Amino acid sequence: MLRFEVSVEDLLRSRFALSPALDLCLLLRSLVGQDPPLPRAWAARLLPAFERLRRETELNAVLALHTKHGGGPNFVAPPPRGLNQTWADDLAMIRATPLEAARHEIAVNATGPSGRDPRLRAVLDAPDAVSRIAEAMDRAWHELLAADWPQLRAICERDVVHRVGVIGEHGWAAAIESLHPGVTWRAGGIEIGFLRGGTVRLAGDGLLVIPSTIVGHIAAHMDDPWPRTLVYRARGTAALWGEQETVPRPDALTALVGRARARLLLALDAPASTSHLARGLAMAPGAVGDHLAILREAGLLVRARSGRSVLYRRTPLGEALVAGSGGEPRAQSSGPTATATAEDSG
Repeated sequence: MLRFEVSVEDLLRSRFALSPALDLCLLLRSLVGQDPPLPRAWAARLLPAFERLRRETELNAVLALHTKHGGGPNFVAPPPRGLNQTWADDLAMIRATPLEAARHEIAVNATGPSGRDPRLRAVLDAPDAVSRIAEAMDRAWHELLAADWPQLRAICERDVVHRVGVIGEHGWAAAIESLHPGVTWRAGGIEIGFLRGGTVRLAGDGLLVIPSTIVGHIAAHMDDPWPRTLVYRARGTAALWGEQETVPRPDALTALVGRARARLLLALDAPASTSHLARGLAMAPGAVGDHLAILREAGLLVRARSGRSVLYRRTPLGEALVAGSGGEPRAQSSGPTATATAEDSG
């Protein structure tokens, strides 16, 4: 079991962040057959480009740094500063890694069969190893993840707004326990029964909490220079991959607030922007904005800014109305696309 000992000061210093580099590393691990597994359709779409990159770039040297048990060097996934973290930010930090620091991490991590391959050792031991690894990762980002990142990022931003709302209404304990069924808050600490690590004291530094659409369930990071970190699966990921979710029937709400507003309330199972709702429900953005304003005035919604987006979420009253309308299973659309964006102003 892993247990984080958490003080009041730790809670005050805990924060959310996004990590494009970490998600890229998770994606590469998935494509090479390690955890977490990717949905079949997405993997099939990416595998041809992935195999080509392995032939044309030094990507195999990057893959040699990742162990089967989820480990890997920190310099290829530097700790993010916040919710506005971009791939350009991460790439700049990767390229700025001192050679000696990189060599130390390479020696620790490149210990498997691929790490002993003479062709890959020539890259990993080269004086320009850092720049060659950074270049391979940059190619991988642009050819494997960049097109889908706006939609994946929007899902994570929506998730953060939801969690912040839970913290405001119910406290950190409820927010932490909502990350995964196996995570519990007990006696002033966070316990994860299926992870190893013993007891870890945050010592006033707080916890870094990172949503991801690629992580399998939940993961912890405890190696410097990272702060102590939890990475969890963002809400909305199941719908992204076409998994079955339970959604309420609109009939009862329709009679109360009208069909369009009922559809909007039901769609806000996770926070969303005006344009995201308009695309998902095939409604005009102006009409969506008007309906959202009326729902806000009725006390059913609130809005908050997350990075460049203004996201709406249901209030407790809105949640109660939706919960009372019943539910039925429905399959959502499959796979990420490049059409969604987090750059919404309302």
